[in-house]
Amino acid sequence: MMVRKTTNETFFQIKEKHTSSSRKAQQGVFRSLLRIGLDRFAQTFRQSLFSLVFNLGAILAGTFLALYFEVFSLASWTLAAYPGILSMRGVIGGLFSGRLSTGLHLGTVRVGFTGNTRNFYSLWRATIVLTFESSILLGTVSSLFGILFWGINPIDTVAILGVITATMVLSLVFISPITVVVSVLSFKRGLDPDITVYPVISTVADIIVTVCYIIALKTFFSLSHTGHYLLGFINLIFLCLVLYVLSKDIRKEEFARTIKESFLTLALVAFIVNVTGSFLTRISEVIGSSSEMYIIYPALIDTVGSVGSIVGSTATTKLVLGTLKPSFRSIRQHSSEIGGAWAASLVLFGLYSTISSVTQSMSLLSFLRFILLLFFTNILAVSLMVIIAYAVGVLTYRKGWDPDNFVIPIESSLADTITTVALLMALNVIGL
Repeated sequence: MMVRKTTNETFFQIKEKHTSSSRKAQQGVFRSLLRIGLDRFAQTFRQSLFSLVFNLGAILAGTFLALYFEVFSLASWTLAAYPGILSMRGVIGGLFSGRLSTGLHLGTVRVGFTGNTRNFYSLWRATIVLTFESSILLGTVSSLFGILFWGINPIDTVAILGVITATMVLSLVFISPITVVVSVLSFKRGLDPDITVYPVISTVADIIVTVCYIIALKTFFSLSHTGHYLLGFINLIFLCLVLYVLSKDIRKEEFARTIKESFLTLALVAFIVNVTGSFLTRISEVIGSSSEMYIIYPALIDTVGSVGSIVGSTATTKLVLGTLKPSFRSIRQHSSEIGGAWAASLVLFGLYSTISSVTQSMSLLSFLRFILLLFFTNILAVSLMVIIAYAVGVLTYRKGWDPDNFVIPIESSLADTITTVALLMALNVIGL
């Protein structure tokens, strides 16, 4: 009996030691995973904050919008078309920057300005064609929305098409080279272009597009027939360039694939962004001429779009590299990137409210209400954008398409609409 008892005790002691060591091993693995996750969160937060800080520059675009607000009152369609132009330019820039970022990771795009790869130059020429294509789509859909909902004269459709196309052409001249510079410099300095490039470019693009749009509007309305002919000449030169590019590259597989896959996205975006314009018109009715909201409006939509681009772009790179499974459950493995980008956006929203309150001399009560308004907008908009950006990446990858042709273009255009709708909801709940 004593032997059996001793044997049983020894067995249970061995089992307890084995269970204890197994539990310690599991705890060790859990702590290691937690530490890795926190490190990734901190790294994403730092780089996201660095890139999102550039969205403060979008306040300059908002300042131009507030200063030249009378230009947007010259016709009923001018303000309604503004978010659409920002979004469509963001779609083209997002596609360009997303493909550059992934190309740099995969080595299909070289780190340099000259002597680059065939894929790089094919992408560059495709961007020219897509800019013209998006201008025609946006102008056409905006004209239809204008006739149906904004009360414009059908004759004004020519003006809408001409002004939008000229704005997109002028902005292309400046934005595309800047995108290449930012992509190359960020990669050379060891930064992740998936995190840094689009947030920086989206802000720069908003400033450039806003200035180009104001110039196009002033040229059209202030210079009378001379302005009309000038914008028409710019558009004609661009049309000739597009026809030349098509004659050279239309039979090239990579070029044709980019144009084909992007067309559906651009058509969808052209519809979505006009919905955004309608909601912005509603917001203007609620807030009137209150400049504090117009000043930060481009920065808000930029930041929400940037969070979506960070989540989507980092996910697509992981999908391509095989480090992330193409399933919706795997979003948990991407939580560090999501949390880091979202936390950085909350910091920026707080900064926006502070800057706006200081410049507009708000009282303490008004400031608290304003920051609550922006945080409420952030929670509504970013939570939905994270889901959309991740879902688009997974679904397009499953279909065998290039996710970079869809993720940033779709999420950036939806970000404008979602942010605008979330802001309108927050205004109705909290007030200004």
